Amino acid sequence: MTEMSVQLAECHGHIMMDGTEYAAARRVHENGPHRPAVETSLAALREAGVVYFRDGGDPLGVSLLARSLAPEYGIEYVTPGFAIHKQGFYGGIVGRGYRDMNEFRTLVKELGDDRGDFVKVMFSGIITFREYGRLSCPELSAPEIREIIAVAHGEGYPVMAHVNGAAAIRAAAEAGLDSVEHGYFGDDETLAAMAENGTVWVPTLAAVDAFADRPEMDAAVVHRTVEAQMERLARFAAMGGIIAAGSDSGAVGVPHGPGTRREYELLAKAGVTPEAIEKGNAAIRTKFCPRKDR
Repeated sequence: MTEMSVQLAECHGHIMMDGTEYAAARRVHENGPHRPAVETSLAALREAGVVYFRDGGDPLGVSLLARSLAPEYGIEYVTPGFAIHKQGFYGGIVGRGYRDMNEFRTLVKELGDDRGDFVKVMFSGIITFREYGRLSCPELSAPEIREIIAVAHGEGYPVMAHVNGAAAIRAAAEAGLDSVEHGYFGDDETLAAMAENGTVWVPTLAAVDAFADRPEMDAAVVHRTVEAQMERLARFAAMGGIIAAGSDSGAVGVPHGPGTRREYELLAKAGVTPEAIEKGNAAIRTKFCPRKDR
C-alpha cells in the first residue's frame, strides 16, 4: 500500500498475539503480561497510523495492560479483557468458557470487575480451509444466541461476536448484535438481516488471505473463501450495510501495523469505498467507546 496520511482504525485485533505463531506469543505472557512485547506492538501500530484499536480479548490480561499504555502511543484502545465461549466449542485461545447461562452471567460480572469495555462472545467455529464452507465446530443455536445478546445488553454492554455461517449470523443480527466479526459463508438473507438491523460487519479479509501461503492449508479453498467474502461485501455495501476495517491484527500472518494496512487494501479491492470504511469505523468507535466507569 502507498504511504498513508489518514488515520486508521483497527476494529478487530489481539495484542497478545504477534502475527507469527500463537503458542510462542502466548508463552511470552504466561508469567504475566510482558510490557516490552506490548510496547513493541503498540509502536508498530502507531507507525502504521492506527489511532483506534478494538481488542477481541485474551485469557492472560495482556489487552488490559495494552489499554493502560495505549494513550502514550496516541491510540484509543478498548477491550473486553477476555472473550467468552461455550465450553466444548471454539474460543479458549482468547478467553474463558461457560457451561450454562448462569455461568455466562457470572463471566459477564467478572468482565465488569475487570473493567471490560464490552462483551466479546464466540458463536461459531473457525474456518478449516480444507473444504469450502466447513467450520471447526457447530454454531450455537438461535435461542442461545438471542439469550446471550439479551443478557449482555441488559447489563449495558455492546456485543462483538465471532460468528460464521448463515444461520448463526442471521440469528445474531436479528437479535440486535452490535458487530459481526468475520461473518464468512453468509447468504442474501444474512446480508439483508445485518443491513436491516444496523449490524456493523468487520470481515477480517487479511486474516483469511494470509492462510493462502501456509502449506498445510488448501490454497484454492482460501482464495475461494476470500473472493466469496469480497462479493458479499460488495452486495452488502450496495444495500447500505455498514462495514468497518478489522484485520484480526496479531493473528498468524497479520502483523500489527502492516496487517491493518493490508485490510484496507483488501476492502478497497472488494469495492468498499474509503467513505464507507470511515462510516463503519465511526460506528464501531461510537458503539464500542471506552467504558465511562473504568
